[in-house]
Amino acid sequence: MNTRFRLFAVPARAALALGALAVAAAPVAGTFAQTLPDPAELPSSDGGLNLPANPVIFGKADPHLRRATAIVNGEIITGTDVDQRLALIVSANGGKVPPEEMERLRLQVLRNLIDETLQIQEAKAASIDIEEEEVNQTFERVAQQNFGQNPAALEKYLTSIGSSSGSLKRQIKGELAWQRLLRRNVQPFINVSDGEVREMMDRLKAAKGTEEYRIGEIYLAATQETKPQVLANAQKIMEQLKGGGSFVAYARQYSQSSSASVGGDLGWIRLAQLPPELSTPAAQMAPGQLVGPIELASGYSLLYLIDKRQVLTADPRDAVLSLKQISIAFPKGTAEKEAAAKASEFAKVVKDIKGCGAADTAAVALGATVVANDQIRVRDLPTALQDTILKLSVGETTPPFGSIEDGVRVLMLCGRDDPKVESGPNFEQLQSQMEDDRVNKRAQTYLRDLRRDAVIEYN
Repeated sequence: MNTRFRLFAVPARAALALGALAVAAAPVAGTFAQTLPDPAELPSSDGGLNLPANPVIFGKADPHLRRATAIVNGEIITGTDVDQRLALIVSANGGKVPPEEMERLRLQVLRNLIDETLQIQEAKAASIDIEEEEVNQTFERVAQQNFGQNPAALEKYLTSIGSSSGSLKRQIKGELAWQRLLRRNVQPFINVSDGEVREMMDRLKAAKGTEEYRIGEIYLAATQETKPQVLANAQKIMEQLKGGGSFVAYARQYSQSSSASVGGDLGWIRLAQLPPELSTPAAQMAPGQLVGPIELASGYSLLYLIDKRQVLTADPRDAVLSLKQISIAFPKGTAEKEAAAKASEFAKVVKDIKGCGAADTAAVALGATVVANDQIRVRDLPTALQDTILKLSVGETTPPFGSIEDGVRVLMLCGRDDPKVESGPNFEQLQSQMEDDRVNKRAQTYLRDLRRDAVIEYN
């Protein structure tokens, strides 16, 4: 089963990114988007509880009361546990989280820690113990992959943002325990027949050449009574995202879709698989664009277009490039006019460089630095550069780009390996993907049962 960690992304300067933490945890997003039921088929909004339309509340809630800790089946979650886990989310959003948002995040983090505790307890009850050595090995791997150093560098970074290695190791342990439990108690009972796989493969072949979209979604459920409040929350989340907040972190914290555990990633889908309310705006989106809140019959959605491609068709953006980056830096305090003049001169010189073989010699004369990368895909470059790069011939450079703070640079194309025609997933890969999707859904039911039966005391 393909898996990856549910850890929050943190700033690029620390390089502790979500994708690099892929080791052994939450299943990857399934092929299918969330299916919303027809409103006519939904049960009454009170779920059969026969609630009064205008309830009278007895007693007075204390707005200053904050229940920051909990005891879950006898195990204590402290305020420090919450603070250290919260620090990861705040760091993922550049530290720019307003006070009112911080309170909502704190409550959500507490709920997440309660779930994590239940998962570890259930695994232990099933005689599944995660050895400390295994957790330490994973922690060391994260440190090496993201810092290129020993775990001390990662520990230092976590301490600097108000978190700790203990908090991260606890999350690693929770992920490993839960996934091992699912492999024992859920996955063996999931079956996808050969006929179902063949039918899906036929659908893929029939859709060859049509566009597929990789979409991130944050879905917030709402009834008619709660829609105004949920809409307000959705708008606040959208503001945070537009301000540079991590979509992955917010999706994990707030989304009520089955894709929440993988940062809202719905995987590659066709627009016909989405409700009309979502497919129409999605068709107009460009990669990297955010849209929402979008009103649905049962709530609101925020959409983020991660990427798009054509089904079973070679995508030029999958080409593997050999690039050289030539860059110059400006001394501190350089005036904008002076920087512009130097950038103009730099552009003239690099335009006359005769191919990649002459780049290093020319860079020395310019006082520039050269960095080479022989294995980078077009789609991994910033969106604004992708079309420019695809139009270059070998030996040509992009127009200069950068800033006074970061300097000015160009990319020179030294080689390009075009992608082969995509044949799509084979039988085993598609079957595994469909099984993962079903395991995800069964895991949600499993966790709901654990919450229902738990004894939880709040302090």
